[in-house]
Amino acid sequence: MQQLREAIPSDHGYRFLIHDRDTIFSAEVDTQVSALGLRVLRTPVRAPQANAYCERLVGTIRRECLDYVIPFSERHLRRVLREWIEHYNRGRPHSALRPGVPDPTGTTLFAPKGRGHRVPPEARIHKKSVLGGLHHEYRLERMAA
Repeated sequence: MQQLREAIPSDHGYRFLIHDRDTIFSAEVDTQVSALGLRVLRTPVRAPQANAYCERLVGTIRRECLDYVIPFSERHLRRVLREWIEHYNRGRPHSALRPGVPDPTGTTLFAPKGRGHRVPPEARIHKKSVLGGLHHEYRLERMAA
């Protein structure tokens, strides 16, 4: 509890504390956290994977976005996260999809025939900057005739 008191300043803007159902989080800890003005949320019962998925997502957000961006307000943080989530789901390749995109926008205007790493002469590479150039998305476009 002392670690939580030190980590959460008295003038905090936090609203929630999410934790699993480990025995270290007793009812007394929950009561003291509530006294700090936070609502305690617990992960689902008998769903050990829920925590793993959350930790993986939060870690990815931190490593790919928040380690490089300093949000100035909650509004700014929400805007940054909206843009990053759009990039994550619609522009960033995922190795589990060999490397595909989970929800492609359909903006790839040109799909070359065959395989390889050469850009066909009738196509060009289009680059889109994300988060002010922190990330980039690349697509092939057919050149105008």
